Amino acid sequence: MKNKSWIAVISIILMLSCKKEITSSIAKETIPASGTSKDYVQYTIHKGNQYCDENIYKPIEYSELKFSVKFDSSAVYATKESANQYDINKLYGFSDNNSYHHKFSARFGWRWSDGALRLFGYVYNDEVRSFKQIGIVNIGSENFCSIKIDTNIYIFTLNNKTDTLARKSTTSKALGYKLYPYFGGDEVAPHDINIWIKELP
Repeated sequence: MKNKSWIAVISIILMLSCKKEITSSIAKETIPASGTSKDYVQYTIHKGNQYCDENIYKPIEYSELKFSVKFDSSAVYATKESANQYDINKLYGFSDNNSYHHKFSARFGWRWSDGALRLFGYVYNDEVRSFKQIGIVNIGSENFCSIKIDTNIYIFTLNNKTDTLARKSTTSKALGYKLYPYFGGDEVAPHDINIWIKELP
């Protein structure tokens, strides 16, 4: 009887060890090591923080922002409060209308919820927030993202899917500053989260 108990305990330990190794190998295989991924910038939101590193103020003027993004397994997380799992983290974008980003802005958002990594269009128009899920992406995949300005709408493209959100900014192009990865919502990052972004011409 004791032998059976020990076998069960050892089996559980081995299963947990294998799971950890598989998760680690996914991250290593799907995301190149730092410095080997040409033109990608690695942004890290460190455990206990909301802002990422490399969060540098940079003025922008866009008719369209295009970039490629990759996530590793650190994008899988659980919030302390279950309701916060549905908060949208911020990915990449810009403020608009020469204003503060909580007044006018457009960016992609992301979250891990219901077993999937989901990307959103996320905008502020005169301090009114709106958002829309654009699609689901895979851990480790390379994903094309675009935010295009077209008079009174933002056109969000994720890979081969396109959707729109309203734009009330009055400038002909997006004028403001760049917005970088940010965790939250109400909570801080539960562990280090790595995101790779490459701007496209």
